[in-house]
Amino acid sequence: MWPSGRAGPKPLPRRLLDRTNSALERWLPEQRLFMKSDDSTRFVRLRPLTQASVLAVGAVLFGWSIVASSLLFIDNISEGSSAQQAAISQKAFEHRLDSLARERDSRASEALAAQERFQTALGQVSQMQSALLQSEEHRRELETGLKVVQQTLRRVMNERDAAKTQLAGLQQGKDGKGSPAARNVDMSETVQMLSNALGEIATERDSATQDAQDARQETEQLALQKRQLEQRNDQIFATLEDAVTISMAPFDKMFKQAGLNTDKILSEIRKGYSGTGGPLGSVSMSSKSPASLTEDDKRAASILQKLDEINMYRIAADKLPFQLPLKSQFRYSSPFGYRWGRLHAGVDMALPIGNHVYAPADGVITAAEWEHGYGQVIKIQHEFGVSTVYGHLSKIRVQKGQKVSQGDLIGDTGNTGRSTGPHLHYEIRLGGKPVDPMTFIKAAKNVF
Repeated sequence: MWPSGRAGPKPLPRRLLDRTNSALERWLPEQRLFMKSDDSTRFVRLRPLTQASVLAVGAVLFGWSIVASSLLFIDNISEGSSAQQAAISQKAFEHRLDSLARERDSRASEALAAQERFQTALGQVSQMQSALLQSEEHRRELETGLKVVQQTLRRVMNERDAAKTQLAGLQQGKDGKGSPAARNVDMSETVQMLSNALGEIATERDSATQDAQDARQETEQLALQKRQLEQRNDQIFATLEDAVTISMAPFDKMFKQAGLNTDKILSEIRKGYSGTGGPLGSVSMSSKSPASLTEDDKRAASILQKLDEINMYRIAADKLPFQLPLKSQFRYSSPFGYRWGRLHAGVDMALPIGNHVYAPADGVITAAEWEHGYGQVIKIQHEFGVSTVYGHLSKIRVQKGQKVSQGDLIGDTGNTGRSTGPHLHYEIRLGGKPVDPMTFIKAAKNVF
C-alpha cells in the first residue's frame, strides 16, 4: 500500500511516453489549440510526440510524392528518347537501303558493261588470231617462194658457168661446127639473157626477204597485242570476280542468319524460272566441247553463273518477309518469347491507330477476318513454307485468296481483340511454327 494522498508508480508505457515527450520538448514545445464557443472555451493539447508523428507522416507523404513525380518524369523522358532513337534508326535504315540499292544497281551496270567489253575483247582476240594465222601462212608462202628462187638462182648460175666454159672452148676453136663469129654472137646474147634473168631473180629474192622480215615483225607485234589483251582481260575478270563475290556475300549471310537453307531455296527458284526465255536461262558460252574451252571461257562462265545466283537471291528475297510491314515510325513494345507462362509468338510494334500495314513479301492471303484474341487479323502464305500474321488491325483492305506483292497495302493498325493499346502484332512462321521476326529483320540489314 502507498501512503495516503500519493499515487502509485506510473505504468512503463506511460513513463516511456513521458520521457519521449520530455526529450522532444526541446525542439517541439507543447502547443495548445483553443476552441471558443458562446458559453465556453476549450483547448486541445498537442504534445511533442503528437507533433513529431504528424510531421513524420507529412514528410513521408511529401517524399512519396517526390519519388512518384520523378518516376513519371523519367518514364516520359525514356519514352521520348526511345521514340527519337526509333526515328533515327528508321532514317539510318532507309538511308542504308537507298545506298545499298544504288550500289547494287551500280555493280549490275558495271557487270553488264564489263560483260560487253569482254565480248568485244573476245571478238578482237578472234580477229587478231585470224590475222596472225593469215600472216603466218603468208610468211610460209614467202619462205617457200624464197627457196624456189634460190634453187632457180643456183640452177641459172650453174648454166651460166657451163655457158662460160662452152664459150671459152669455142673461142679456142675446139668446136668445129659453124662460124666462130656467129657462135660468139650467140654466146654473148645467151650470157646477156642469163645476166638479166639473174638480176630479176636477185630483185625478187631481195623483195621476198623484205616481205618475210616484215611478216616476222607483224607477227611479233600481233603477239605483243595479244599478250596485252590477255593481261587486260585478266584484270577485267579479276574486277568482275571481286564485284560478284562482294555482291553475293550479303545475300548469303542474310539467308543463313534467317535460318534458311540457301541451296534448297536456289533450287526451288531455279525450277520456277527455268523456262525458255526466262531471266535465269542456262548460260552457254560456246559450242565447243568442255575439253576445248579456254581459261577465259571458264572464268566467264563462272562469273555469269554467279550473276545468275545473285539474280535468284534477289527473287528469293522478294518472296520472303525480309522487309518491315510498317513504313511509319513505331516503337517495339513487346518482344518474341514467353510472357506470363505463355508464348508471345511475335513482336508488338506500338504506333497510333490508322497507320498503313504493307506486305513484306509476295504471297497469297489465307485469312482476312475477325479471330479471337487477334481481333481483325490478316494471314499471308509466302514461298518456301513461310507465312506471316498481322493482328489487332482497325481495317482490312484485302480478301482471302487474293495475291499480293511486296509493298502492297493490306490493312491499317488498330487496337482490336485482346490488346492493351494501339499496336501491330507481327508474326513469322516457318513450316507452321512461330520464329522470332527479329531474326529476319536483323538479317535484312546486311542487304537492304
